[in-house]
Amino acid sequence: MYYIGLDVHKKTISYCVKEVSGQVHREGQIGATRRELDGWMKTLPQPWMVAMEAIDAGKIADCLRCDFLPECHMASTAIRDRRRTLRYRHLLVRQMVQMKNRISGLLMETGVSYNKQRLHRVRYFRELLSSNEEVNESIRPLLRLSRDTIGRLQKTEYALVSSLQRDPLLAERIRHLRTVPGVGPITALTWALEMGDVSRFPSIREAISYCGLCGDEKSSADKMTRTPLSKQRNKHIQRVLVEAAKLAPRQDHDLALFYETAKQKGNGNRATLAVARKMVAYLLAVDRGQRDFVPAEAHRSAAA
Repeated sequence: MYYIGLDVHKKTISYCVKEVSGQVHREGQIGATRRELDGWMKTLPQPWMVAMEAIDAGKIADCLRCDFLPECHMASTAIRDRRRTLRYRHLLVRQMVQMKNRISGLLMETGVSYNKQRLHRVRYFRELLSSNEEVNESIRPLLRLSRDTIGRLQKTEYALVSSLQRDPLLAERIRHLRTVPGVGPITALTWALEMGDVSRFPSIREAISYCGLCGDEKSSADKMTRTPLSKQRNKHIQRVLVEAAKLAPRQDHDLALFYETAKQKGNGNRATLAVARKMVAYLLAVDRGQRDFVPAEAHRSAAA
């Protein structure tokens, strides 16, 4: 077995090939393009393993050779392609928020009074520009440009989400996931594309850890404390699940009771995280079984 470390940069990739004994078999540099990388791979001795990161290539090869590197899951090409589309949608949403904040900032800067809740509705915005004499002529073009940008971003974002929902690879899976309380199209898509194949999670605890919804436990004698949420997580699924957990108790009686019980033991934020963890258990069960979510009341009725 040959162990290869790659030191990856924007324009070049430094490589180091080591034997099992640790002796350097070959090292050098290639261009950071797919064509050069594919050609270089054909010249490698067989069999080989490779690890890459933006540090010294020799150290990476040693870490790989001594089995110091943890295994990393790589999703299929089909999932990665669709995940890229969903993450691009998140970029559009951030830009929309920036434009909306810019509109509010321009109005506040020039002393214009407005209805904060209705400002970004199309009809109210048009009425504001046409009938409010406080709106300075110097900011009207900027306001219109910002509003037009928001409209274009909204149409693009809607088109991206619609295409993913209709995708044959995801459509049936998304339909099952959306039966879970508090799970809408974005949460279902994020779960499916960020979690990938859920069979790689042998337990609910590991899925919760991957979603970044728990911290480490530190115990000393009879005392046990929890650290803050781990930074080693999938931030995309973490953000979406936390937001979904804020809405789910309003839509499901069992989750509402669960939230109130958890809140009595701590505070609102901890209760929201507890609901998010409960939703992970629901989503994992639905995704593994490829079936719709069955509420607890239905289970109790069937048992009776």
